[in-house]
Amino acid sequence: ASRLRSRFALDLAEVVPTDPGSTSTTIGIAEAAAVEIERWLRSETPIVMAIGTGRTLKAAIEQLPAMECAKHRVVSLTGNISPDGSAAIYNVIFTVADRINARSFPMPLPVIASSPEERQMLLSQPMIQSTIALAAQADVTFVGIGELGPRAPLFVDGFITDAELKALQKAGAVGEIVGWVFDRDGRLIDGLTNDRVASAQIPSREKSLVVALAMGERKLPGILAAVTRRLVNGLITDERTAEALLGG
Repeated sequence: ASRLRSRFALDLAEVVPTDPGSTSTTIGIAEAAAVEIERWLRSETPIVMAIGTGRTLKAAIEQLPAMECAKHRVVSLTGNISPDGSAAIYNVIFTVADRINARSFPMPLPVIASSPEERQMLLSQPMIQSTIALAAQADVTFVGIGELGPRAPLFVDGFITDAELKALQKAGAVGEIVGWVFDRDGRLIDGLTNDRVASAQIPSREKSLVVALAMGERKLPGILAAVTRRLVNGLITDERTAEALLGG
């Protein structure tokens, strides 16, 4: 963890042991993330916590004890509506609200709009504008990093088509954070699905802590790009992934 902080100028790095017999992409880091999230929520000073979505973050939230956090505000960075109109299964804002009794601010939008014009129209609504403004004020943010291989969560969960996934791969995409797709240099891909993502921007890494929860070989290119380009300034991962990030 110390080497990760030094190599990538991270403000927070935590490394959990790797279970060689497990194929899980959440075990260990979900528990460690829950401890860090709880630590922030026990703050006596009111905070704004922004959260992304995904399997790892959902697993972490489910580890939280019941808490009374009425003085805090928790805001979603991303939409919570699937393409068929149902609630996105790995959106965690409502799970958080149930567990900690904090004021929660969902993003009542599709994860990816049908067109750039629809995205612009949706994001221009006053209610959405206030949620986006709140997200920008986050003191701490917790996000997952999605891979862009054949089993990309955006594709598996039905947010993008096979053709769109292939176009992103051809453009050099290696990972995504709350729907924002980036290449191996940590640059957002121009056009394609990024023109339709109905997510808030990732909060400032200069003024706040943005922690990624991610591990595993498939996610490695995305994690490396995110920490190298400082799309995040905190990382909770496992031993094997940490060694690979450090070239070991």
